[in-house]
Amino acid sequence: MKQILVPTDFSEHAEDALKVAVQIAKKNNSEIIILHMLELPSQMNDAVLGGTSIPETMLFMKKANEMLDEISSKPYLDGIQVTEIVKMDRPIHGITQVSKDHNIDLIVMGSHGSSGVEELLIGSNTEKVVRNSDIPVLVIKKDIKNFNASNIVFASDFSEEAKKPFKKLLDFAKTFQSKLHLVTICTPNSFKTTHAAEKAITDFIMEFNLSDYTTNIYNDTNIEKGIINFSNKINADIIGMCTHGRTGFAHFFNGSISEGLVNHAIKPIITFKI
Repeated sequence: MKQILVPTDFSEHAEDALKVAVQIAKKNNSEIIILHMLELPSQMNDAVLGGTSIPETMLFMKKANEMLDEISSKPYLDGIQVTEIVKMDRPIHGITQVSKDHNIDLIVMGSHGSSGVEELLIGSNTEKVVRNSDIPVLVIKKDIKNFNASNIVFASDFSEEAKKPFKKLLDFAKTFQSKLHLVTICTPNSFKTTHAAEKAITDFIMEFNLSDYTTNIYNDTNIEKGIINFSNKINADIIGMCTHGRTGFAHFFNGSISEGLVNHAIKPIITFKI
């Protein structure tokens, strides 16, 4: 994990994400890229794209760079290699493009625990970044002074297509020597017998060389509540899940569940695209 991207809108929540990214970077000797997406009014965008410089555009750019310089000088970033980027683009497209250009290994985003990422990543933009990013996305909900990943919940239907993102989760877990808690949620509308649920998990993990893990079946009124309640029950540090590029969370995770978890769960969420 050599390159970590942290999008910032200069909010408190974005700084919470940056502080976690710093803790991960120190553990892995990683570089942090701090990105601010500058969304200008449409007429300014037209001028910039047309090659015409206007004073307002330059002022916005200058102010954004000054604020990034101020962030980079924070004491908690001492000893970390930091790159600052200001990009004029739509947030989703810009974050995706920077991720590709800089071979990003992990995106860390700040989020308000009850309403999604504020300002830069308002509402559905969080969902779009999580859904469309080919790179794992770690969503942070609050200030975490001692970021820990000792216990990671992986909630899934344990279908064949979940194996590829699960491999990425294993790489992340290996970095932190995490214990994995594999869980399938059974609800009145998504019921599986114990035998069927156990078989699905057992068949799923057969090809993986797992050592420190548990398998679990948890019953609840709906999947979102089940994931949150199970994670709280075992005092998990992170909730891991798969995302699907076309329709949100495939099969087990549909759009409403993904949005609900990202917006409502207090614990950090890490997502891996199918």
